[in-house]
Amino acid sequence: MVSAGTMSTGCPHLISVPLWKRVCRWSRWRTPTSPDIPNHYTLVTGLHAESHGIVANEMYDPVLNRSFSMEGSEVYDSRWWEEAVPLWVTSQKAGRRSGAAMWPGSDVAIGGVYPTHYVPYNASMPFEVRVENLINWFSGNEAIDFGVLYWEEPDESGHNVGPESPLMDVVIKDIDIKLGFLRDELKRAGLYDSINLIVTSDHGMTQLSHDKVIELDTYVSQDLYTWIDKSPVVGILPREGKLDEVYNLLKNANPNMAVYKRDDIPDYLHYKHNVRIMPIIIEVKEAWTLVQNKTGYFMLGNHGYSNQLRSMHPVFVARGPLFRAGYTKSSMRSVDLYPLMCSILGIQPRPNNGSLGNVRDLLVETCTTMPTPTPVSREPSYAWAVGSLLGTALVIGFLISFVKQVTERRQLPLPLSNKEIFKPLLQDELRL
Repeated sequence: MVSAGTMSTGCPHLISVPLWKRVCRWSRWRTPTSPDIPNHYTLVTGLHAESHGIVANEMYDPVLNRSFSMEGSEVYDSRWWEEAVPLWVTSQKAGRRSGAAMWPGSDVAIGGVYPTHYVPYNASMPFEVRVENLINWFSGNEAIDFGVLYWEEPDESGHNVGPESPLMDVVIKDIDIKLGFLRDELKRAGLYDSINLIVTSDHGMTQLSHDKVIELDTYVSQDLYTWIDKSPVVGILPREGKLDEVYNLLKNANPNMAVYKRDDIPDYLHYKHNVRIMPIIIEVKEAWTLVQNKTGYFMLGNHGYSNQLRSMHPVFVARGPLFRAGYTKSSMRSVDLYPLMCSILGIQPRPNNGSLGNVRDLLVETCTTMPTPTPVSREPSYAWAVGSLLGTALVIGFLISFVKQVTERRQLPLPLSNKEIFKPLLQDELRL
């Protein structure tokens, strides 16, 4: 899975379609209302931010009494990440191997486990080098089964010049060239027709202007609170005993921002059941910027706005032997990607907020898979439920079937699960 930061469905030159002869493409994708790191952790855990614990790029944990910043050394403290288990950890515990090139959290020992291969985060490492690492890991004697790669563009340029700037045309065309490089390297390594490839993003981006700025200092003194995060969804930590005072000063202060106490945040945002979510949350309208005052750096592009907005919907493109060719899906949820990948990998997902049933239509209806064991052979306790003679016969039969499957597994593609093998924590309806 490759993620290009902040690649929305509105980018006109994302993929040169002739590069992808067998392609599935989705033009809309509902995402959580959260910025970079939370969304990337959602993709590999299937959990909303309130469930996996990475609720913002900058956080405060009142239990740990510590602060977190995506640019600080605390990002390597596993305690921030261990409210969830990412797919590379689950994969390795299932006896598989994984590789990660710059994916958020992949250079942290989560539960004491790193990916089999990983590259410590280094923003200066070229995309091509990251790709070469992944190709080598997929091609080695002990090849990985699952790999992830993160690329900072067009996010970095979009913040600086805005997504609607003509300067972004060059950035988007360069990404297309880089994806062409990825395609060529997969072909050169003999992986192109056998690997299941996903190219996606964490969210989209919207254009900002100096005319749409809300200054919080106009409404409330900085002596009454601590400002926790700087995205369009801002966490406010009131001083002790000042919660109601700060809330009352802000709740009707400006028509271009919505102010919530944590318990009153709308359920559809899935953003209130975690102590790292601040007691007061401010969400601004699209294209508006919330600052304490106009003394700091001003970005011309930003993300983290309502997931109902088309500008926030990231692109999702996939190809490979298990994906339907030329198929278009109107929308999907970020959390559903995790059970989809688990199905492709043939491993049981951990409890999550997604549903394979919502995205099963993205996969081919018929494909070459491993033989599926009979229901009896999958039951771990069947030998104890029958007489000793019949039990012995069943055990021998199971062992023969198991050895056959292991042998065939070395030759055949990964399985496509035909049954839902998990129960999601949350099964809300997909809004099309």
